[in-house]
Amino acid sequence: MVTSYETDRGIDLAPRQAVEYACQNGHQFEMPFSVEAEIPPEWECKVCGAQALLVDGESPEEKKGKPARTHWDMLMERRTREELEEVLAERLAVLRSGAMNIAVHPRDSRKSA
Repeated sequence: MVTSYETDRGIDLAPRQAVEYACQNGHQFEMPFSVEAEIPPEWECKVCGAQALLVDGESPEEKKGKPARTHWDMLMERRTREELEEVLAERLAVLRSGAMNIAVHPRDSRKSA
């Protein structure tokens, strides 16, 4: 721990206010803020680390999160369903014709020998 040997003597501190927060685990604590500061609606609990809410304050606004984009969503941004059906038909035709040379892994060939 670092100890400062400076004093506050002769210094005019900015006007402050004590703001009270409470977490869902029943801990209450105060935080000093400047009188001019915008008071945050939530703060990390000093005791347990949970989110503490401002006592007698408004509840924070729910943040709208973006829904998770799936692989399908990203694919549909690039291609239409008709294009995908066409690509599928082409790939199936190649597979059915036997024109696609599928390499066998070396370990798999030892098992059959």
